[in-house]
Amino acid sequence: MKVISVVGYKKTGKTTLVTQLVKALSKKGKVGTVKQMCHHRFNPQNTDTGKHFDAGAEAVAAITDTELVLVRRNPSLTESLNALADSGMDFAIVEGAKTSSLPKIVLGDLDNIDEIQNVVVQLPARGDWDIDALTELVMQQNDWVTLGLLIEQVKHDSRIKQAGGIGTFTGIVRQFSEGVETKALHFEKYEKIAEEAMQKICHDLIQREGVLDVRMHHRTGIIRPGEDIVYIVVAAAHRQELFVALTDALEMLKSEVPVWKKELTIDGDFWVHDVEK
Repeated sequence: MKVISVVGYKKTGKTTLVTQLVKALSKKGKVGTVKQMCHHRFNPQNTDTGKHFDAGAEAVAAITDTELVLVRRNPSLTESLNALADSGMDFAIVEGAKTSSLPKIVLGDLDNIDEIQNVVVQLPARGDWDIDALTELVMQQNDWVTLGLLIEQVKHDSRIKQAGGIGTFTGIVRQFSEGVETKALHFEKYEKIAEEAMQKICHDLIQREGVLDVRMHHRTGIIRPGEDIVYIVVAAAHRQELFVALTDALEMLKSEVPVWKKELTIDGDFWVHDVEK
């Protein structure tokens, strides 16, 4: 899922630009949006759903003839993007999130522009924007990947009609290993080379009898105990081919993809080369 945020002061045209991008990107795939509402409340106290929520419900789903709204506790930008990815969105446009690390389109002048992370382009407020160029800019951004997104992509592939099962593997950060506590892991990879290596692994595995689709993703950056590192999804005609391919995919990823791991432990930090020589 490609993600972009649109930021700027009030009355710079953020909502107008978001709607124009939604219309353009909808021609290429499914689009989700995120709007940071600050102190607004979706389900006020005097509504039935508000009463459900205030009584202690962890999540409240409201359904109309045309809409489904899910209200959850502990909101965050990351969780909202994960939810969009899990539902199979190809694109996510965020209105706001100025302090995030997301790639950003900045409208107008910002007093602290030098402090804003990951600005990909700055445009005039309420301008005559080149939406085609901005659409291509969105297409160039890194993917936001969740396990749910990969499963949705596999399910919507035409080959799924022949599948008898989908198997997944999720690698997470182990907090304790041989008596040593890990505070976090830091992963780095050669983006283009690593992606090409993973694509080759998927392609090679799909050539096997009965293996219909293989997808994988390896996260980078700082990942903390319990958080996800690796996703692998395999669709196959039968479970026998599925489990072998899933295991082989993991071993091939570890041996063939250029990823480096730094362990941050209570006893010190050190790099571990994930690619076997």
